[in-house]
Amino acid sequence: MTGKTHILGGITASLAVAHAANENPLIMVGAGIVGALLPDICHSGSRIGRRFPILSRIINLLFGHRTFTHSLLFLVIVSFLIDRFFPNDILKYGLLTGMVSHYILDMATRSGIKLFFPLDLTVRFPITIRTGSKVENLIFSILALLSFYFGYETLGWFRFW
Repeated sequence: MTGKTHILGGITASLAVAHAANENPLIMVGAGIVGALLPDICHSGSRIGRRFPILSRIINLLFGHRTFTHSLLFLVIVSFLIDRFFPNDILKYGLLTGMVSHYILDMATRSGIKLFFPLDLTVRFPITIRTGSKVENLIFSILALLSFYFGYETLGWFRFW
């Protein structure tokens, strides 16, 4: 998936969780966007990889793409680090929600992800799509509609009329 689809996936998922949990949507969405981009730190051409090129190259050399940073192990480590250094549940839930949305979207691609890293098992959906295809554009459109819905439901109390 492209970066824009991951960002919108993080926004949509975070708004849905904020709505369901009645939490602050602004913090959730901000953290969800970061979480949606974080797993691609292993790819130097990604949005986050371009921001942190040295770290990106090191992670890619050690693990490759869509392995460690796309795994449950990485999710647990990030959760532990947030609890340790930024003990804020809304921030943690937003970040983890964005990461999970990233994983789900990447499981829809032919390459899949190594969800159970260090096991060499690729996880992907039975029907996959190509990154940048018309089907991804359709998924992007559906995510946009869902984000408008959850945004309206969650931020509806900001009505200006």
